[in-house]
Amino acid sequence: MIPVKMKAILSMSEPNRVNYLVLIGALCASSALLAQTQKPTTSVSVPFVGCKSDGQVGPQAAPTGTSKTVPIAPELARQLAYYQAQDGPGVLAPRGWNCFCTYGSNGSSLFIAPQLINSDVVLSDTWKGFNGPAVQISVSEGGTSGRFQVAEIIAKVFPAYRSFVSHVIAEGIEPASDFPSGPYPKDKLTYKSNKIVEYRTPPNSEGLGTRSKLQKTAGSISGVAILEGVDTNLIQLSSRLPPNLASATPAIIQQVERDAAQPDR
Repeated sequence: MIPVKMKAILSMSEPNRVNYLVLIGALCASSALLAQTQKPTTSVSVPFVGCKSDGQVGPQAAPTGTSKTVPIAPELARQLAYYQAQDGPGVLAPRGWNCFCTYGSNGSSLFIAPQLINSDVVLSDTWKGFNGPAVQISVSEGGTSGRFQVAEIIAKVFPAYRSFVSHVIAEGIEPASDFPSGPYPKDKLTYKSNKIVEYRTPPNSEGLGTRSKLQKTAGSISGVAILEGVDTNLIQLSSRLPPNLASATPAIIQQVERDAAQPDR
């Protein structure tokens, strides 16, 4: 007995049957090629780097830790390390860079860059920030004075949480004009949910990326802004990598998102 599908093929005219078989062959070849080129992501270990801190209650030593297991491609893992201070989240960044964290009642900011970073630099009134490659991850606490920074970013990119902004304005401490609505015109935004947005601030432009210590330069800034916790805290990553490491940017962003989703955050 000839299967129904085979009968349908045999009933075709000769040109149509040839075209059909060629199409099926091409689809099969494409599927095989795609299967070969898609590399599965595996969990690999990257070194842990403890970072010194300074802030509200004085200097803090760099924490000790073990290697961090992350689900990234092995070739990326060889280029990255996991940096973390006593307070605040950790972040993937290029190996061999320097790090330092500032903290206070409003939150914390961890900076990673090729050059030396210490309290004399980042706590100086004259420090303008980074005009080259750097990674910054900051947490603004929504239940403290950090709520003003949280409200500013919510007004920009999180319309579902606009009531938080209204409550901050109602306090009468800062005027409504300090919380303009709507995204930066040149930013490219990719929403993962109503409380997670990935972004890219183009070169020489103001945007989410420059709401950090990464200055506006000829290099773009990529990152993610995340709202989390009962107090509506803001986690913001800002990353500008050199061209030879730019391919690591998505892995850095995705790891911040995974860390933020952990129940012990």
